[in-house]
Amino acid sequence: MPNSNLISDQIASHVVAIPPSGIREFFELVQGRPDVISLGVGEPDFTTPWHIRESAIYALERGKTSYTSNLGLLKLREAISEYTAKQFGPFYEPKDEILITVGVSEALDLALRAIINPGDEVIYHEPCYVSYSPSIALAHGVPVAVECSAKTEFSVTAKAIEKAITEKSKILILNFPTNPTGGTMIREELQAIANLVIKHNLVVITDEIYAELTFEGEHVSIASLPGMQERTILLHGFSKAYAMTGFRIGFSCGPQPLIGAMTRIHQYSMLCASIVSQEAALEALRNGEEPMLDMREEYRQRRNLMVSALNDIGLECHLPRGSFYAFPSIQSTGLDANTFATQLLETENVAAVPGTAFGDCGEGFLRCCFAAGFDQIEQALERIKRFVCNTKKG
Repeated sequence: MPNSNLISDQIASHVVAIPPSGIREFFELVQGRPDVISLGVGEPDFTTPWHIRESAIYALERGKTSYTSNLGLLKLREAISEYTAKQFGPFYEPKDEILITVGVSEALDLALRAIINPGDEVIYHEPCYVSYSPSIALAHGVPVAVECSAKTEFSVTAKAIEKAITEKSKILILNFPTNPTGGTMIREELQAIANLVIKHNLVVITDEIYAELTFEGEHVSIASLPGMQERTILLHGFSKAYAMTGFRIGFSCGPQPLIGAMTRIHQYSMLCASIVSQEAALEALRNGEEPMLDMREEYRQRRNLMVSALNDIGLECHLPRGSFYAFPSIQSTGLDANTFATQLLETENVAAVPGTAFGDCGEGFLRCCFAAGFDQIEQALERIKRFVCNTKKG
């Protein structure tokens, strides 16, 4: 048998240092278990609306199987320009300020690689999506986490960001509404952050993939604030609001020099996003608002059910104003996050993600995704209640 250590020694050190995804690592335990109710994977349980699927089928029937421009279909970029102006505020030139990507994950990777020089610091808030810190490290940047707490419903403050800024700071990453907490931001605090960004000449990467899933209040993009469009890359996509995860289609909007730099990397890696997925995305923008709003209302009702029940169980949980995640505290049980999640799976067959998968400051919390049917949520909550009662008795 070949000696795998010989080739293992050749793997780049910065790749060896990247930890496995806390979400995927945990869900390896789920595979093959019968009767598991999953509150774990951040994916809509809705099938992509039929008219969007039909547009993809029709594209294939018409022989739409070619490459597109590196930037993506112009008609899609034009539709995105119109949509972002309406939804977020800024107008982006379809010709050279919008890039279609293979999901928002590729857009984030491109943005970081286009801007970071080795040793540059990138500030982001935790708990956060699992890819941020590894993506920064893979681009040879230095991740700098700013803790968010339940006391502020997991929003981030300008004061906390200012404490993290050094001479090496170059980028600030924002993600609101936030995965995993459902935290959102008010305009006044975003303005204070914008003032800091301008003062310290930072670039902002704002991931707003959950923007349409805002339940209360207005969604404000930092890109819409004075002086920010020219220093902000807006990341967005179709996976969450339109239930199009498998289409792997996202986009980035920003100043031409930044989008141009991202495109230079994109053209040598992905080349272009799937033309079939781009055709489907175009249909989503043209005719997808009504089903999107229907899904959002369903998520709102599920959220209300889950948060109310978790608080009744004794797992204190703020009401997330966006996304489809609840982030209850499990500190009252005396268990750490990983132990709680593992024992909940082993004893009650409910899969939820330990908060530590989203950063060290997620300790004491559990991410519960309510992108699941009412029946499953109700059953899961009954099982969680039984588990908590037994734990406290023990």
